[in-house]
Amino acid sequence: MPEGDTVHQAASRLHTALAGHPLTRSDLRVPKLALTDLTTRTVLDVTPRGKHLLTRVEGNLTLHSHLGMEGSWRLYTPGERWRGGPAHQIRAILATEERTAVGYRLPVLELLRTTDEHRAVGHLGPDLLGPDWDPEQALRNLRATPDRSLGEALLDQRNLAGVGNVYKSEICFLLRITPWVTVGELPEETATLVPALAKKLLEVNRNRPARMTTGVDSPGRRLYVYGRASRPCVRCGTRVRQAEQGDPTRPRPTYWCPTCQKGPTP
Repeated sequence: MPEGDTVHQAASRLHTALAGHPLTRSDLRVPKLALTDLTTRTVLDVTPRGKHLLTRVEGNLTLHSHLGMEGSWRLYTPGERWRGGPAHQIRAILATEERTAVGYRLPVLELLRTTDEHRAVGHLGPDLLGPDWDPEQALRNLRATPDRSLGEALLDQRNLAGVGNVYKSEICFLLRITPWVTVGELPEETATLVPALAKKLLEVNRNRPARMTTGVDSPGRRLYVYGRASRPCVRCGTRVRQAEQGDPTRPRPTYWCPTCQKGPTP
């Protein structure tokens, strides 16, 4: 699942491949943009904002995309076979003479005036990997809803932008509390650790090909609890548990160790 570090890496790859070059092909496969043609326009930069991607092109235009749960941008050289999925899942194609960027399964794709980017990302909280990072503001945002579980508050991009389901579970494990502890129940010293810990985890992984929170770069041991349901906790050996959390229409799998983490559980 794409999280802030994944989106940061995608933006870096797209920027390196496209920025400074005119587009030789533009194919946006969503109804509103079906007749839009960006060819001959130069790509200025590709910037991440939380889990959003902003591809800016000359003429005060920004192509805004979001990866959602399953989306991705893939890069190919001329003549290389596209392997990101079947053709009907392609939502965008942006090509220069040397590279082609193909967006698969993008749930959000829209064209904005660059000066109107706030319409797409203005609601986001401080970006954990962005120049606007402000831990004090992030903490104030989290504390604004003291009755909300920490797990749900961390996933709310309006509080701080970049945490996804993996980091939600890992942050709570490192804090030794369950994701169902409410923000208002956090001791002062624990609450102030939340933004700093989230920042540290994403910074450490911003350029890693394989996400790691344990410090052990070995398959199956890179994460403390996420994806480890019914497997032994890497710290104490207790079997990790898993349950759904959040909006019943969009529940998120949540992982925790019943020994290492204290607090309410489903």
